[in-house]
Amino acid sequence: MVNLIVRNIDEKIVDALKAHAGKHERSAEAEHRRILESALLRPWKKSFTEALKNIPGACRTYAFEHTLY
Repeated sequence: MVNLIVRNIDEKIVDALKAHAGKHERSAEAEHRRILESALLRPWKKSFTEALKNIPGACRTYAFEHTLY
């Protein structure tokens, strides 16, 4: 394991982290680890473009079909 130091964080973000941690009965440090893990290690879901492709009629324009791939 390594240590990660994050500097110059807005106080509002720190307060929000602490509040979020409290709701989950974790320390701010544990909540920070969970957020990083969730954001970086969980499998990515469909992109917005992929989701639109699954909506009937949503991508029936030439521009969409030829520029977003």
